[in-house]
Amino acid sequence: MSLLLAWFALALPGGESKPLINGAGASFPYPLYARWFATYERLDGTVRFNYQAIGSGGGQQLLLHQIVDFGASDSPMRPSLLQTAPGKILHIPMIAGADALAYNLPGSPPLRLTPDVVADIFLGRIQNWNDSRLAEINPGITLPSLPLVVVHRSDGSGTTYIFTDYLSKISREWSGIVGRGTAVRWPSGIGAKGNEGVAGQIRSLPGAIGYLELAFAFQNRLPFAAVQNRAGNYVLPSPESIAQALAPTSLTPGDFPISIADAENTGAYPIAGLTWLLLYEKPSNRQKAEKLLSFVRWCLTDGQALASSLDYAPLPPRLRERVLASLPEIR
Repeated sequence: MSLLLAWFALALPGGESKPLINGAGASFPYPLYARWFATYERLDGTVRFNYQAIGSGGGQQLLLHQIVDFGASDSPMRPSLLQTAPGKILHIPMIAGADALAYNLPGSPPLRLTPDVVADIFLGRIQNWNDSRLAEINPGITLPSLPLVVVHRSDGSGTTYIFTDYLSKISREWSGIVGRGTAVRWPSGIGAKGNEGVAGQIRSLPGAIGYLELAFAFQNRLPFAAVQNRAGNYVLPSPESIAQALAPTSLTPGDFPISIADAENTGAYPIAGLTWLLLYEKPSNRQKAEKLLSFVRWCLTDGQALASSLDYAPLPPRLRERVLASLPEIR
């Protein structure tokens, strides 16, 4: 932890008198968080933000050691970790996003995938693009005789948690062999660091397929598959289909660390997840806490309008109301 602290200290800007709110964690929501920070700093000139997108696991650890004012994570903190915290940590859902299954095939044909095929690809059971199971669910498309190369994250990541949460729900075998987590023992494939690294590997390797946050797939102009959802429909990831994954949820404040993968709605994209800010209920610095709370309230109200343009889904009004009602607990 001392080395991590030294690295993080080097990353902190200085030289100004405005309160600096430090955060770290998930790269999954980083495109939106960066927009939120920049926009809010223009609205409130008395505060600055420093956010390091080091992955959900890193953000959790830095918050546990009280090195940052807030963490960001796409996976709920494990009870065993929460028990080691010096105070109660709250999970504040901010927006929802999706993992896209991006690929590199000649001509970029539109691809459809079923849950069992997705599981067997990442279990290493389907190894060539002309496999009969892929051909059966993609009629009219001539898939090449090309080795199928799985690309996954090499670092701990909330993007990985969302994907393995989905796989654990749709495949009993995956759940038993691999399970869900920010980092898992992958049965096959090659690893890459960060969403950017996964995108780079897919772009450079013919026959590659991998998961990455939807905004990064768009930014890198990678084609991605329509995935069959629980209702039997093939759905592409989009702000609208992610919102459909949120639509059936009926939550109480104690339910905020929930999963929305493999949702039941007919139009829901199945590989979706929430992303949370992690805050201490009783932070040690009241001045920073008040500034951070004001920022979070803005994100959950006016700031939600920025989500769709960056390929995330805003929280539905009912959920936002319940999250906002929980914020006064921080004091």
